[in-house]
Order: sequence, then structure tokens, then C-alpha cells
Amino acid sequence: MYDYDLLVLGSGPSGQKAAVAAAKLGRRVAIVDRRDMLGGVCINTGTVPSKTLREAVLYLTGLSQRDLYGSSYRVKEDITVADLAARTQHVINRQTDVIRNQLARNRIAMITGTGRFADPHAVWVDAGSGREERITFDKAVIAAGTRPARPDSVDFDDRTIVDSDGVINLQDVPRSMVVVGAGVIGMEYASMFAALGTKVTVVERRERMLDFCDEEIVESLKYHLRDLSVTFRFGEEVASVEKHRTAALCVLRGGKKIVADTVMYSAGRQGQTDDLALEAAGLTADHRGRIQVDADYRTSVENIYAVGDVIGFPALASTSMEQGRLAAQHACGEPARAMPDLQPIGIYTIPEISFVGKTEDELTDSSTPFEVGIARYRELARGQIVGDSYGMLKLLVSPGDGRLLGVHVFGTGATEIIHIGQAVMGCGGTVDYLLDAVFNYPTLAEAYKVAALDAANKIRNITRIDG
Repeated sequence: MYDYDLLVLGSGPSGQKAAVAAAKLGRRVAIVDRRDMLGGVCINTGTVPSKTLREAVLYLTGLSQRDLYGSSYRVKEDITVADLAARTQHVINRQTDVIRNQLARNRIAMITGTGRFADPHAVWVDAGSGREERITFDKAVIAAGTRPARPDSVDFDDRTIVDSDGVINLQDVPRSMVVVGAGVIGMEYASMFAALGTKVTVVERRERMLDFCDEEIVESLKYHLRDLSVTFRFGEEVASVEKHRTAALCVLRGGKKIVADTVMYSAGRQGQTDDLALEAAGLTADHRGRIQVDADYRTSVENIYAVGDVIGFPALASTSMEQGRLAAQHACGEPARAMPDLQPIGIYTIPEISFVGKTEDELTDSSTPFEVGIARYRELARGQIVGDSYGMLKLLVSPGDGRLLGVHVFGTGATEIIHIGQAVMGCGGTVDYLLDAVFNYPTLAEAYKVAALDAANKIRNITRIDG
């Protein structure tokens, strides 16, 4: 009756996982996306390029080794955009091949072009040939992703004034840069360019950056970035940006003027739903292009689902993948467990941040008793070996039953070792598990035992005095 049992609009992380999950259940599946966007924004302009750029920056600048070899240590003296782009493009090409092979192995049809709804069971696909093809489906998954939001008042030229997708295509490493917005993406790029020697100024209208993170860890990041000559302008807004022949002039609401080679806007993201003709399928999107879904990721139209960044928070590649899988299973009538609430957050600044569970502020606001256990990388043999003297791991522990309430990591490998805490919390484990466990030596994971001992000693002292 239909060309496909499941049609996926978008080939990013959520779209891939939805397609593969349905194919594994024996459904006829196709993905619609542009030829140059296989893998979506994640692979081509977002997550993968930016994280690869970060690794290239860390390696070529020698930044992570300067505690060992001195502050002047560099692998390459004059780092160019070509040096950075070579590694980035290599990884993009490899990842694209992996995705293409995965789709082929699972017999998922890749339909090249842009799709728009014709009705709730059909799309028109424009492959750029001048004629559109009508494709029908039983169920559909919208995984169109997002693009950087661009304020109408700003004249973006993708050279001097850029957004977070365009920053990876700069022609030269700028000598100075203004980053507008101290969110996750803004701070990741601010730290990367600061490591390259760019004089970075961060302008943020709020009084804090990354206000969903542990305050002590955010302060550690700010200290480290200030050491790289980053200037913060909190409680300020950019009133206007003037382009000049060799630079840009940022005028802040408070009257201050900042000259920079490059201005990067990181002002949130907009759902890519404008060209989907949602109304033809009986759907609507909000002013940010986001689509509302229920707990099973089904939209207001019974046979159409939406997943990934296009449905809003948390808009992470990790959660988007799981949303795609769960949506496909529900669409195919397959039972599935809901996604757990316990999800790690990873921020790839330099140094990186990762956490799972509650912050100290959240526990304080909810009047939940907790004790803090801290391990510092400089006290670990592995920390000395890798040259990380600033990293730390913090455990938030319930003094009554020893449950882990939150784990926060700052420094080398933070986004990797956070999963130990996630596993213990997810399995209902307590701090006693970490106290009794034997960790490989020397490792950064050993920080869990050190922090657990610190928390346990504090709890024991309180119990001894308080009874």
C-alpha cells in the first residue's frame, strides 16, 4: 500500500538510530536527506567537527603538556586553519563512510534530496533535478535537526561575523574574537580559540555562564580560561556590530566598544522545519521551529513522530540517538522501556566538564542533606603523568544511606569517567561500592575512591559528634 513502512526525514544521530531500529524489526525503511548532509549537522558542521577541532587544538598547541614541558611548549609554532581542517575533514569522511555502510548493511534506502510533506502519508522529494518525486509511507519520523539562530539585526557574512556552524570554516585563525553567548557551544569555541592564542572576549547578558552546572566547577573553568587571557563581560549585551575592512566593531549596551577580527554568535538554535510543509501533514511548529511530542515521541498526527534537536531540550546527540530508537520501536508496535532520567551531560571546553545527577544548588534548594567528597587530579599519580594539575572529581553523597546524588568532573577525561558514577547511580549503588572497589593504578578513575573516602570520613565525623 505504501512505498515504505517507515520514512525518516534527516540522517543525523536520531534519524540513523530510528531507521536502523525499524530495519532490525523487519520494516521497509528509507531516509531522506541532502547528499552533502549525510550524518546531519552532527557529522558535518556540529558535534563531530567541533570535537575533532578540539583534539587538533590540544595536540598542536601542546597545551595539555605544558605543566610537564613548560609554558612555551608547542608541537607546531604557527598553527594554520589548514592544519586544523585536515584532521577535521579526515574524521568527517571516515564517519560518513561508517554511516553509509551501516545503512547499506541494514538495507535502508537513502533518498537524496530535500523532503516536504504532501499529506500525512506522503512527501515530495526534490533531488535538484527540476522535478519532484512523491514517496508514500505508513509511519514517519521527523529528525530534521536544527541550525544556529541568527538575530535579524546582525549582518552575517561568514567571514568576519559568523555563527557556530560557520566558525569551523574560517580562513585564518583570528588574532581576536568576540563570542556572543556563554552557553555550551559558545564556551567550547571560546576555549578552543583561546588555546590557539586568540584574544577572546565573551559577552553574556546573564550574570553567570553554564548556570545548570556545579558552581565550583564553573568557577574552575573561568579561572583556567582567564589564565588563557579570556575576558568575560557578564550582564552585557551586544547592541550592534559594525563591519569594517579589516575587523568588526562590537558596541555593547553599556557603551563599551570592542574591536575583533571575528565575531561569533552563539545565540541558541532554530529547528529546521521551515521547508517541511508541516501544515500539509496537519502539524505545526513553535516560534523556534520545534515540534511538540508526547512521551513516545509521537506528534499530534498519530502516524508521525519527531525526535532529536527538533523537539527541543535536551538537544544532545546522545539523547537524540535514544529518542530515535524508542520512537521507531513504538511506531513498529514493539515494547520498549522509557529513557531513564539519569543522563550525563558533557561539555567539551578546554578543560572539559561532565556531570550526572544533582548539583549542590539543586540539593540545597530542595532541602536535601548531602556531603561532598572531592578528589583532585594533582593528588593522583595518573594526574601527574598526564600533566593535569587542575582537574577534580566531586561526589555528592546522601549522609543517611550513602546514595550518590550527583557526580561532577572537571579536567582530562571528564566525559569518559563520568560513566562510572552514572552506572553506580543507575544501579542504585552507594558510596560503599566505591570505597570497596579496587581500581586500576594509576588511573584517573581512581579519583572515585579518593572522593568516596573523603565523603565517608566527613560523614563519619558528623555521626561521631551528632550521634
